[in-house]
Amino acid sequence: MGFLFINKKGKKIRGVNLGGWLVLEKWMTPSLFEGLEATDETTYCAELGGAADARLKHHWQTFITRDDFVWLADIGINAVRIPIGHWIFGPNYPFHPKYGDYQHPFVVGGIEILDKAFDWAEELGLMILLDLHAAPGCQNGFDNGGIKDVCEWHTDEAYTEHSLWVLEKLAERYHQRPCLLGIEVLNEPRWDIDTAFLKQYNVAGYERIRKYCKQEDNAVVFHDGFRSYREYLDFMQPPEFENIIFDIHRYQCFAREDIDADIYQHVIKTVGEYKDEAEGIINDLRLWTIVGEWSLGLDLKVVSLWAPGPYNHALEHMDSFQTDVAYRAYASAQLATYEKYLGWFFWSYKTETTPAWCFRDCVNNGWLPGKFDFD
Repeated sequence: MGFLFINKKGKKIRGVNLGGWLVLEKWMTPSLFEGLEATDETTYCAELGGAADARLKHHWQTFITRDDFVWLADIGINAVRIPIGHWIFGPNYPFHPKYGDYQHPFVVGGIEILDKAFDWAEELGLMILLDLHAAPGCQNGFDNGGIKDVCEWHTDEAYTEHSLWVLEKLAERYHQRPCLLGIEVLNEPRWDIDTAFLKQYNVAGYERIRKYCKQEDNAVVFHDGFRSYREYLDFMQPPEFENIIFDIHRYQCFAREDIDADIYQHVIKTVGEYKDEAEGIINDLRLWTIVGEWSLGLDLKVVSLWAPGPYNHALEHMDSFQTDVAYRAYASAQLATYEKYLGWFFWSYKTETTPAWCFRDCVNNGWLPGKFDFD
């Protein structure tokens, strides 16, 4: 692969996601949705109309602050992945029927919050990976894609073109910021979107970002789209493409076989199947790889806006001591495996609902290490 200037500190990436901040997820911040029918940021803004402005701006200013960046830097975390929506630059996005009576329902001003995040990161020595998390028309049908139960991003050229425009504008705005690690062209496009279409989009995203971001300064990241890395063998290789990162997400609470597994099976899968996968990716894919999302979450019910039960899970009959032991074992197994890659980002830094998905709680509870910079 050659020498790539991916990590400007010369260290492995050990990071967290700042989820639920600039892209809402109802299960992460249910207090924002109290009394509403809305299930995602699109329907939240459409249902509230003008009242969304004050509520969301207060959330942006309080959910994540400079103090959170200080805490992360103090324990040795060196990067944050920041999910953003396609509306980040204001009302020039294409219309979708879910907007209802509003041509442009989304609250304006998130870009100034993102600017502050860059200021804090540079002050405290953190890197930022920008992630286009919610695309026009939604790329996956999840609430985290902006519109739950809709997956139309790939069906309208206006949607994909606007996505590429956002990538280019992000590159233009932030390419001179020394803390910019890279830009991810799209988070979690759904598994049934044609791989050839995704590849074409990834290449187009690379070209838009490279208009401003030099290959020696910033990475371009693409997600696996919930398919085997083998579908990307020989894709986006140097010398035509440089400083590419492949992003995979690894959870064990969504598939039925994982829900039904006990804690020993979860650990074995992590240090067995996932370790073997890591070695295959490293040896065969020939691209730097990150685990862009992972957690300690094993209870599906807390993220069950769309998921059917039953919600049995590995820890439901354990006492508090056994639960602590299980979380430590599962956390250690994941870290031991994911450290084989270029790095990782825990999902997420903060939630209102469950400590297993909240990095800060996991650290404070002793499930994750208290320091991440032992070198």
